[in-house]
Amino acid sequence: MTISVRRTTAAVAAVAALSAALAACGGGTGTPDAGGRARMGASAAPSAPASASPSTAGSAAPAASPRSSPPAAPQPGAPGKAPTLAPGPGGLTPVFDRAKQRTDKTVALTFDADMTSDQGPRAAGGERFDNPQLISTLRTLKVPSTVFMTGRWAEEYPDQTKSIGTDPNFEIANHSYSHHAFTSPCYGLPTLDEAAARADVDRAFEAFRKAGAVNTVPYFRFPGGCYDDQALRAISTAKVTAVQWDVVSGDAFAKDPDAVAEQVLAGVKPGSVVVMHCTRSAAPVTEEAIRKIVPELRKRGYRFVKVSDLIGK
Repeated sequence: MTISVRRTTAAVAAVAALSAALAACGGGTGTPDAGGRARMGASAAPSAPASASPSTAGSAAPAASPRSSPPAAPQPGAPGKAPTLAPGPGGLTPVFDRAKQRTDKTVALTFDADMTSDQGPRAAGGERFDNPQLISTLRTLKVPSTVFMTGRWAEEYPDQTKSIGTDPNFEIANHSYSHHAFTSPCYGLPTLDEAAARADVDRAFEAFRKAGAVNTVPYFRFPGGCYDDQALRAISTAKVTAVQWDVVSGDAFAKDPDAVAEQVLAGVKPGSVVVMHCTRSAAPVTEEAIRKIVPELRKRGYRFVKVSDLIGK
């Protein structure tokens, strides 16, 4: 499961003791590697429409031909157009963790749909890595959300992936295919080499395509939140923005939804990104906590947005 990389030495030691359990549920915790600090880049300029070439800019647009084809409907496949950050130093993958605009009372709730590449037998045995009630509650409460999904989760739950990925209330971002680590140490997760790391990102997007998801975005969350410069370099050609967070919900393995809600409510600031989970077996009280968090934040004047809305500011 994904937990904050901002830990004191003592807290890291305590979390390390849980590494076996964390790996078993499909994740690790972030490592405070010096090379893994967020690098906030400027928003990349949007591409000009194909029709707006320098030779036609400023001139009146020609009338559409009666025989013109209507715009093509979005197709499942590679991530669609969404704001991204410019590359970091040396072309490294940029990292986002909170909106630069910090006066607007907006907040992005993000949910990691974790499943590792080797957990198929556990799913076959009845363990539930999904949480359809959580998705239903987000729809009922009309909360736009970003789901960071592993490719293996999409393969296990293709119908849910398509449902989430065709609902304008949601966007699907990449959480790797295998949920293996992109740097080491990462609390017991198997580690991918550079070539395998890049391929793992592509394989996840392909799994979303096969499931029929359309609302996919070019954002990536490192398994366990663990990354360093080498990991940022390994996926730089994928043209994604890495997304971390500034508020940890504490929903992983939590038993008390009130405690989860209190932790989120205490941490949220304008422009925050909250990390939560969409995995029943390892985060069983998330849906109940959401029913407490959402009305309270709205009472405080907050508006819920997707990560793409924060990056686009």
